[in-house]
Amino acid sequence: MLLEVLVAILIFAVGVVGLLGLQTASIRQAAAAEYRSTAQLAANDLISRMWITDRTYATLSTSFAGGATPGAGYAAWWAAWSKFLPGTSSTVLTPTVTVTSVPGGGATSTPSSLVAITIQWKASDATTHNYNVEAALK
Repeated sequence: MLLEVLVAILIFAVGVVGLLGLQTASIRQAAAAEYRSTAQLAANDLISRMWITDRTYATLSTSFAGGATPGAGYAAWWAAWSKFLPGTSSTVLTPTVTVTSVPGGGATSTPSSLVAITIQWKASDATTHNYNVEAALK
């Protein structure tokens, strides 16, 4: 009878450890989903800021493109959003924003701009995560 009790306690302990592992994984996945959502909102905010300008290639590439000397629009956007992604300035990687001119075709000859945004961050597991989005602005 004592052996049966010990086996029952062992089975119960394995079940509790399994539940704790599931809870830990659930918390980790919820945090990852929060950061993905934040990156998506940040990218949509930048595209919205671009959309309310005159949307010409010159304006978009001057004001919103990232790089060594980012434009004023990019700097204001990143200052507003950088604090919402995890880590310090050394673990939050600067987003890349590239603007490419696309010649117009068809009935209109008005060129459009293709904007590619990549937001990266490092979560507590030290893995680099990416969110990429492209938008055509005309």
